[in-house]
Amino acid sequence: MQPDYILEMRGITKLFPGVRALANVDFEVTRGHVHALVGENGAGKSTLIKIISGVYPYGSYEGQMFYDGKEMKFQSIRDVEKEGIVCIHQELNVVPELSVAENIFLNEKPTRFGFIDFDKMYMDSMGLLEQIGLNSEGNLAISPDEKVRNLGIGQKQMVEIAKALAKEVRLLILDEPTAALTEAEVDVLLDIVCKLRSEGVTCIYISHRLDEVMRIADEITVLRDGQTIATRKRSELDKETMISLMVGRELKNMFPRVPHTRGELVLEVKSYSVEHPDIEGKKLIENVSFQACRGEILGISGLMGAGRTELFTALYGAFREKGEGEVLICGEPVKITNPMDALRQGFFLISEDRKKLGLNLIMSVKENTTLAALHKVSKYGVINDDREVNYTNQYKASLQIATHDINAAVSCLSGGNQQKVVLAKALVCNPKIIVLDEPTRGIDVGAKYEIYKLMNELVDQGVVIIMISSEMEEILGMSDRIITMANGKITGEFDISEATQEILLQASVPGR
Repeated sequence: MQPDYILEMRGITKLFPGVRALANVDFEVTRGHVHALVGENGAGKSTLIKIISGVYPYGSYEGQMFYDGKEMKFQSIRDVEKEGIVCIHQELNVVPELSVAENIFLNEKPTRFGFIDFDKMYMDSMGLLEQIGLNSEGNLAISPDEKVRNLGIGQKQMVEIAKALAKEVRLLILDEPTAALTEAEVDVLLDIVCKLRSEGVTCIYISHRLDEVMRIADEITVLRDGQTIATRKRSELDKETMISLMVGRELKNMFPRVPHTRGELVLEVKSYSVEHPDIEGKKLIENVSFQACRGEILGISGLMGAGRTELFTALYGAFREKGEGEVLICGEPVKITNPMDALRQGFFLISEDRKKLGLNLIMSVKENTTLAALHKVSKYGVINDDREVNYTNQYKASLQIATHDINAAVSCLSGGNQQKVVLAKALVCNPKIIVLDEPTRGIDVGAKYEIYKLMNELVDQGVVIIMISSEMEEILGMSDRIITMANGKITGEFDISEATQEILLQASVPGR
C-alpha cells in the first residue's frame, strides 16, 4: 500500500544568479507524520521551505508541487496559509508591543458588529494555549493579555505555534525551532510537536540538532548541495550515518582534539562583580576570579541564566552595567570601559548572536572583515581599498570562507561562513584573547568541524581561546580546562582529564 502523502514535490529546481540552489529535488511528506529535513548550511533546506511556504511563488522555480493530491501553484504566503500550511521561521514573526492574544489573531481578529471582539479573542486564545498544554500551572504558562515583549524566547515560540493553530494548520513547518531555547523549553516544544502529530497535524522539522531529529522524526530527508541524497525512516538511520550523508564523507571524530601545552598566564580576573541592571542591590556576577593561559582552550559551562555571557560582555565593556574588580592582561592591570578599550588590549568577543551583534548584514564580506580594524586599512580617515581587499582575501583563503565575491553582502553566506567572517574580523585585530560565545549555534555539522579546527590552529598560534557553550558534548570535546558557573558565581574548575557530563552538570545546578 502506497503512503498517503500530504505533500509531494517533483523535480524542484531553483536558480539564483550564479548559483543553483536546488537541482531536481524530490520530497514527499506522509500525512500525520513528523518529517525531518537535515543538511549542511547551503544544502538548500531554506530554499525548499520558502517554495513550500509561498515566499518563492510558482513560476520562480521549476518542477511540480502537489498538496492533498492536487497540483498547487501558490503565488503568495497568504495562498499557502489558506490551505493550512504554516511556517514558523527561526526569526520569530511577533509584534512585541501587542498582547499574546493580539499576536495570535494578528491578521484575522474576531469581530462583533464591526468591532474587534476582545472577549472572544481572549477566550479563543486561552483555548489555543490550552490545546498546546500551556495552562496556568506550567513553567511556560502564558496569559493572553501579557505583552509579548515580556516573554522569553521559548514562550514566543509557543505563541507562534498557537498562531498557526488559529489558522487551522494542517502542515506545520518548524525551521530551527530550538536554536535559542533552554533544554527545558526544548522538551516542552518537542512534547507539543508530538501532541500535534497525535491530533493529525503533519510537521516538517528542520534542525541541526541531530539528537532532536532522532528523538522526534518519523522520516528523515537529507539534502546536500541542493540535491536529495536520501529519505529514510528514523529506524533505518543512526546519527553517524546521517552526518556522513549530510557532509558526503565520514567524520569519525566530531571534535578534533589535539594536545595543547599550557603556557604563560595571559588573562587574570580577580574578585569581579557586576550589579544587576534592573534590580537594585542584586549582583548579576558576584566575586568571580579565574585565569586563562596561552596554549589552552578554556571552556565556560553552565545552565541558562548562569551569567556566562553577562560576565564576558561586562569584561569586554559592552554590558549595560560596568563591572568592579581587577583585570590583568599579560600581568598588567587594565581598565576596560567599552569595546574599543578591549580591542586596544587585544581582547575580542565574538557574540552568540552573530547576525545582530557580530555582523552588519547589509555590508559586504570585505567591509565586515575590516570593520573592527579600520585604522589598518585607512589613512587620514580615507579607506584604502587595496589594503582592505588584501586583508579580506588573506583571511578568505586561510579560513576557507566560501564566497564567490568578497563584495557580496555577508547576509548571502551560510551560517558557518558568516561565523568565519566574524573570526576573520577578530583576527585582523591581531588579538591575544578571543572569547567565543556559542561558536557553533545554528551551524551544521560540517561547518562545526571547520570551526573546531580553526580554534586549534589559533591556540597553536598563541591565541587564548575562551569558549562559552551550552552544548555539553562541545565543552567536553574541545576544552582543555573547564570552569562551571551558576547564579553568577564560579562553582567549579576541572581539567578535561577529570571532567564528565555528570560532574559538570552537578557543578552547574544552582544551590549545589
